[in-house]
Amino acid sequence: MPDIFEITHKDLAGRIGRLTTPHGTVETPTIMPVINPNIQTIPAKEMPDFGAQMIITNSYIIYRKEALKARALNEGLHSLLEFDGPIMTDSGSFQLSVYGEVEVNNAQIIEFQQSIGTDIGVPLDIPTPPDADYDTVKQELATTNERLLEALELNKDSQMMLAAPIQGGRYPDLREQAARQLGSAGFDIYPIGAVVPLMESYRYADLVDVIVSAKKGLPSSAPVHLFGAGHPMVFALAVALGCDLFDSAAYALYAKDGRYLTADGTYHITDLEYLPCACPICTGHTAREISASPDKIELLARHNLYVTFAEIRNVKQAIRDGKLWELVERRCRSHPRLLDGLKRMTSHMDWIEQFDPTSKSTYFYCGPQSVNRSEVLRWNKRLENLKLEGTVLIRPGGKISGETEYDYVLHFKPPFGAYPLELKETHPLNAEVINIPDYESLTSALENTKKLIQLNPDAEFTFLYRQYWEHPLINEICHMVSHSRFV
Repeated sequence: MPDIFEITHKDLAGRIGRLTTPHGTVETPTIMPVINPNIQTIPAKEMPDFGAQMIITNSYIIYRKEALKARALNEGLHSLLEFDGPIMTDSGSFQLSVYGEVEVNNAQIIEFQQSIGTDIGVPLDIPTPPDADYDTVKQELATTNERLLEALELNKDSQMMLAAPIQGGRYPDLREQAARQLGSAGFDIYPIGAVVPLMESYRYADLVDVIVSAKKGLPSSAPVHLFGAGHPMVFALAVALGCDLFDSAAYALYAKDGRYLTADGTYHITDLEYLPCACPICTGHTAREISASPDKIELLARHNLYVTFAEIRNVKQAIRDGKLWELVERRCRSHPRLLDGLKRMTSHMDWIEQFDPTSKSTYFYCGPQSVNRSEVLRWNKRLENLKLEGTVLIRPGGKISGETEYDYVLHFKPPFGAYPLELKETHPLNAEVINIPDYESLTSALENTKKLIQLNPDAEFTFLYRQYWEHPLINEICHMVSHSRFV
């Protein structure tokens, strides 16, 4: 793969990167606003005012409309849209998914994208619906991959970067297989395609599986684009799984329907009395003024863009601070189906853990899903390196009388369990946790403590616990140790 993507910061499987294109370098993660070449709700030339470094448009729409096609061929795509930064162009696959056919073939649309000066072109892939049967998905995937490899050959002497959409429906094996095949072929960008139906139906658990299966097949250094993801409430989760680029017309489409975006969900402008945002639109207008304005669509579209890019900045700052997990937990609690996505994400933590930095800022316990974080998984593995002999005291809270009589004193802290006091100020055991542990964090801590006791059969353990802790593992541990009591 050409050296076009430099990763500068990491957290979970997410990263901040620098993507180099023919029209400049873009910092990721970022979103590309979709620009309709026929009707621009907000002109492309104004997109940098909101934070856009890059946009996406549809080359097939331009190709079909003679006036636009002539201008694009004569003046170039950037002049047509009046945008100086990088431009990605879709190939007509969306129209193919909606209408079942398009009036162009793969070779024609690749040549056209090259001719108009596209920065990142997309071959004519087949966006198979997620719920298509396995045989159909497999057959259409084979056709897609043939077209992608054909496009790679057609583009070998061009300056245009080439994207390779990863298809495969909702079948993880097909997604991973496609990603593995295409990831070794030398494309520049890897969009994960045909996921809009999953997002429209709030199937975020399935979306997580699709993203992870594609990521598993791709080189870890490959820039990944999640096609059609434009709602700010999903950015944190998708970035945590390793997505770098997003695109959507949601800012404009939602505005036409009178909908007001926030990072926690969507509201109809007529249902709002107060505006929770501090963007120029919201500080300059009331909800009623926007609702009654003849420019309502434009005002809402502008607000939607402001809040979209504000969330992108939130995500990037969270990565730099090592706080992406905390942001993901907050966002995923804004909708039950997003919480499904978070829970599904925890089932992939063994995969995520390999990318998550081993040292970061203080671990904050945010709820039951936090017991699945990389920090807890790593501590469980490190228990095998903790060798104990003689007498060992495991106690919660502060110092107790008589503890100097023991060879080792371990502190018990959910969700980690027992650890040497000498490690109290080190990451991740300097974690900020709740004073009254919930069942999940207590389960994690007790299971780790049980494992530690089993790993050190020659040590004589004394286990102290809080009277208000109620958990079946407490009795089990009490039967494993020499002495136990509550404090």
